[in-house]
Amino acid sequence: MAVKIYTKTGDKGTTALIGGAKVPKSHLRIEAYGTVDELNSNIGLCKDLLTDEDSRRMLQDIQRELFSIGAALACDPARETKMFVPEIRGSDVSALEGEIDRMEETLPPLKNFILPGGHPAVSMLHLARCVCRRAERCCVRLMEEGEKVEPLILMYLNRLSDYLFVLARYTARLLQVDDILWQPRVQ
Repeated sequence: MAVKIYTKTGDKGTTALIGGAKVPKSHLRIEAYGTVDELNSNIGLCKDLLTDEDSRRMLQDIQRELFSIGAALACDPARETKMFVPEIRGSDVSALEGEIDRMEETLPPLKNFILPGGHPAVSMLHLARCVCRRAERCCVRLMEEGEKVEPLILMYLNRLSDYLFVLARYTARLLQVDDILWQPRVQ
C-alpha cells in the first residue's frame, strides 16, 4: 500500500520538528525553514529560466545546500536526532564567493543602484534574492529569540543573496540587457 501525502496531523495548526517536538505552525523555526523552502522553489524557477550551463549547475548545487539548511532548521535543537542531516560547510560559502568574483570580473563597476527588470530571468533572480534576504532575517530573528541556528547558515544565506544579485547582473550581460539604473526623482 502506498503512503498517502496527507497525514491530517497538522490540521489543528501544529507540526513536528525533526526530533519529535510539536510546535505551532506559526513558530519562528517553521517560518525560517518554510522561507528557505520558498527560496529553493524560486531558485528552481531561476534555473529553468537560465541558459548558461555553469549558472544552472551552480543553482542546482545551491538547491541541494538549501535543502540541507532547511533540514537543519527543521531539527529540534533540544533533542538529538537519529536522522542524518547534511551540514553546510565553509567551502560552500567559498564557492559562492568564487562565483561572485568570477562574474564580477566580466561586469562593469556598479556606480548606481539598479532596479530589477529587463528580462524575466533577471527579474526572477532579483525576486529570489529578496526571498533569500527574508530567509536570512527569519534566521536572525530565530537566533534573537534564543533558538539555535548554526552561524554558517547565516553566512551562507548572506553570501547567497550577494551571489543572486551578481548573477542577475551577469545574466543581463549574457542576454545583452542593460542594467536598469535607479534615477531618483528630482524635486
